[in-house]
Amino acid sequence: MSDQFSLEEHPTTIAIKTVWDRVLHRLSESLPATVVLKFLRPLQPVELTEAAAVFDAPGQFVLEWVKEKYSDAIEAEFEVETGRPIRLELRSTPRERTAPSPTEASQVRHQPVSVEGVAAFNPSERYRFETFVTGQSNRLAFAGAKAVASAPGTKYNPLFIYGPTGLGKTHLMHAIAHEIQRGKSGLNVTYVSAQSFTEEFVHALQNNKIDAFRRAQRGVGVWLLDDVQFIAGKERTLEELFHTFNYLHNSGKQIVLCSDRPPRDLLLMDERLRSRFEAGLVCDVQLPDTELRCAIIQSKAKEEGLELPHDVAMYLAESIPSNVRILEGALTKLAVQASLEGSGLDRELAEVIVEKYYRMVGQAKPSFDQILEAVSKHYKIPTHEIKGTSRKAPVAHARHVAVYVTRTITGDSWKHIGALFGNRDHTSMMHGYKKIRGMMGIDKELNSAVQSMITDLYPTA
Repeated sequence: MSDQFSLEEHPTTIAIKTVWDRVLHRLSESLPATVVLKFLRPLQPVELTEAAAVFDAPGQFVLEWVKEKYSDAIEAEFEVETGRPIRLELRSTPRERTAPSPTEASQVRHQPVSVEGVAAFNPSERYRFETFVTGQSNRLAFAGAKAVASAPGTKYNPLFIYGPTGLGKTHLMHAIAHEIQRGKSGLNVTYVSAQSFTEEFVHALQNNKIDAFRRAQRGVGVWLLDDVQFIAGKERTLEELFHTFNYLHNSGKQIVLCSDRPPRDLLLMDERLRSRFEAGLVCDVQLPDTELRCAIIQSKAKEEGLELPHDVAMYLAESIPSNVRILEGALTKLAVQASLEGSGLDRELAEVIVEKYYRMVGQAKPSFDQILEAVSKHYKIPTHEIKGTSRKAPVAHARHVAVYVTRTITGDSWKHIGALFGNRDHTSMMHGYKKIRGMMGIDKELNSAVQSMITDLYPTA
């Protein structure tokens, strides 16, 4: 966890700190680094109740900005972590500025210098090579990342890592950055998501700042590009990506790319780019087996300072055969519940958590097309209209239901879900999800219909 807990702290304080650490990490993957640093990290967690998460904000400006811009995102992630709707409550309590601790001062001194137009990249302290648990499913990707970090630009350039969400691709990217920065090579490491690359490119075109954009993207020593699949089909952005890739590669700069599929399956991407992606080392990360899942959850527990018996870890690994993020979420729920009840992380409590939150996780998940078809059948609206741009009330309602069901079943990021619905903005996806969630609380007929759709999508109830 990001903070050390004292024995004097109340269990509800420990609970919100535990969950907030997870929520903040998830938000850091989709929001700009400057937003997280300036507005979210200054929030001080106070208390987590059954219905609300209470925070102190350092002043009215931060309170209003977070409330207006990011409350939906925070509440949605809290619901994912706790399994219940959570309301965000912010209190304005300005704090006196104090001298930074030695640790904080060190972090400031080692803050990477940003390149014009690109936010400084501060890799997560949680994501290092030392905390990455390896097994047969990810060994090649780990070895490739280690080799790149030890000698950037000299081997495996580019490094292309692919696989489903939540299996450690972003972890490896952060670990590469940590290793290079620790080596004091002087190389500037830049991390950019495909969505950010696209948005910044469009902004540069609209504001006649394309030269500044190119200097920012190309004036780096190591270029980490995440979720590259989201650029597929965007012709002008792909052309810019092609030239940026060529410039960096020809200059001997290290390139690392991550995707949810191998280069050959990026069908809407230029063949010139796909062939360049395959010119280096292409490796995948697969779903971990039971033993590796057990090792991962034990490692996470140790990292969090939790005493997790081996039999409980194995039970969770066997009962939740899914991605690492879901396993981490299960551990968080177990730790929070144990702190609230004043009990240990025992098998009985683990069984309660699994039965309540993960009863259907072990079953094969329906595909997005199957989810869309189920919603289409229920509302008698064609799938292309649900994915389309129509704002007619019945179509918009069906679309919001489809978003809710997709998020509930897959747990995918808002960014990924937005891409599934025709590259919509992630905030519109969060709005649709939250709207249906709220309606289900007061509309029993809607609640029954949605729950039936979810249940019917699985082979067995």
